[in-house]
This record gives sequence, C-alpha cells and structure tokens, in this order.
Amino acid sequence: MLLAGDIGGTKTNLAVFSSETGWRKPFAEATYASINYIDLESLVREFLAQHDFTIDRASFGVAGPVVAGHASITNLPWMMDEQQLQQALHIPSVRLLNDLDAIAHSVPHLDSQDLYVLNKGQAIPGGAIAVIAPGTGLGEAFLTWDGSHYQAHTSEGGHADFAPANAFQVELLRYLMARFPHVSFERLCSGKGIPNIYDYLKDSGYAEQPQWLAEQLATTHDRSPIIVNNALNKENACELCVATLNAFVSILAAEASNLALKVLATGGVYIGGGIPPRILSYLQNNQFMQAFTHKGRLTPLLTQMPVHVILNPKVALLGAAIHGFERGE
Repeated sequence: MLLAGDIGGTKTNLAVFSSETGWRKPFAEATYASINYIDLESLVREFLAQHDFTIDRASFGVAGPVVAGHASITNLPWMMDEQQLQQALHIPSVRLLNDLDAIAHSVPHLDSQDLYVLNKGQAIPGGAIAVIAPGTGLGEAFLTWDGSHYQAHTSEGGHADFAPANAFQVELLRYLMARFPHVSFERLCSGKGIPNIYDYLKDSGYAEQPQWLAEQLATTHDRSPIIVNNALNKENACELCVATLNAFVSILAAEASNLALKVLATGGVYIGGGIPPRILSYLQNNQFMQAFTHKGRLTPLLTQMPVHVILNPKVALLGAAIHGFERGE
C-alpha cells in the first residue's frame, strides 16, 4: 500500500493506492488546508486515523526544493525530513520529491482528456519535455529520454531573475525592484505574483480602481482569486483586473518559452498548476502563443513545439504515486 501526497502552500492532497489497482484508482483520498497544521506529520496522522490501512511506503511531492532527503515548503513554514517522517509515521519507506518533479513524473502517462492543446506543433519522439506550473508559486521541471523511458528532473527556475520582454514590463520591473530585494518570475507569474501586477497597474494610473473592488480586496488575505474572478466576469469585467491577467499571460508565455529553449523541449511544453485551467479562455487567444514564440531567430523552432495545458487537478498527486511505485519496483 502506497500513501501519496501533493503538499502545497495552500492545500494538501493525500491518497492511498495499491500496487494491484494502480495509481489511477485510490482507495481513499482527502484534501486539507495546509495552514491549519503545524507540520506534515500531524496532517498525515489525522488522515491515517480515519482509515484502516497498513502503509508500506509513502511518496510526497512538496512545493519546494528537496535536497538529500530534506525539504521545506517555499510558501509554508514546514520542514520535512525523510528519515524523521519514517520514524514519526512508522512507514518503512518515505520519499520526498519536488511537486514539479511529481507533475513531470505524470506527464508521460497523461491521456487526451487530461490536456488542452494550445499548439499542436510537431513533437519529436524522445525529445526533451518542459513543465511549468503557476500556482501559489511558480514551479518548473523537465524530462529527458534515456533510451527506454523519460527521466524527470527538478528545477527552481521560477526563482530566476525576471526578464522584461517589452517597455511595459521594464517599468513593472522597476516598480517591483523598489519593493523587493530580488524580483524573480515567481514575483509576477504565480498566485502570489498576480497582486503585484495589479498594484503596479493601479499605482501607475492605468485605470481607476472601483470602490466595490477596493472593499473586496481589503477584506481578504489572498487577493488573486478576486482579481482573476473579476477579469473572467464577461458581464462586468474590471479593466484593471483584465489588464492584470493579460500581463500575467504574456509573462507566463515568455517564461514557458525561456524554459523550452533552455532544455530544447522538442517533445513539448506542459503547463500545469492551479491557475492555467481557470484562465483557459485567456490562454486560448493569440496573445499567449504570440508571446511564447516571440524569440527572434528561434521563433520557427518554438512554433513547432507542442504546447499543452494540464487540466487534471490531481496531476501532482498522481505523479507522486507513480514515483512511489517506480521506487518500489
């Protein structure tokens, strides 16, 4: 029996799988608000106390870097260690992997219903694959072909320096440099980054902030859902929110193509995370692919790369399960 987890800064998904039924059919599954728990051990204990399972091994995808069996969540004050988790939870084998590593493990197994095609392109068999996922933060990973199957590799590219692609983004960068010691792509291209774009547009006088929206934003800790929802409201879309989401899409496209060039993703680009499926109508228009292919002499290469949006909300959990079964073989 395998316990798999998708451990995020906002929520944690846990599920129990059996090697007999495989990773697509969990025996039990639950979602928790991560912030309500002091650590992963207490959350897992609560989950297991509700079920009568003997867990043989566990595989947890975590939203942060994993080094030598140690991990911390970038947007949550949890510290995790494989050996400590094994002892505390009485599970013989516990493995931690980056959440984008988990998503990457699932990519070769995704079906057509799990994906939306933004650019059909022409995938080269065995070509490298790029994975980028804006959620609470911005995660990145990639896969390479070893001659028999794909190998997933982790990355913390979301924390690389933000590179403006036009005059608007240059001014946006200057605005954020006055507020943060380091401006990464995650400062803009994530759930935590969307309010930064919104604040710049508001403070620069792009448009007037409606009073009703100001009142909504003032009463919440996480402003991103409000901004996104008002950008998606076709009947009464807020001009500031629409401009924010358009800027977000252009920045996501630029960084996705940056990653695609760095790993030469001729096998395709996969966009995961919680935000892209929510804003699919914005990704479907020409703006995304125009920004994605805007790479000068390398534009023809990028035009041929398949680009997919991952629609399956459980992809990181399934990837953690796939990783767990592979390690147990």
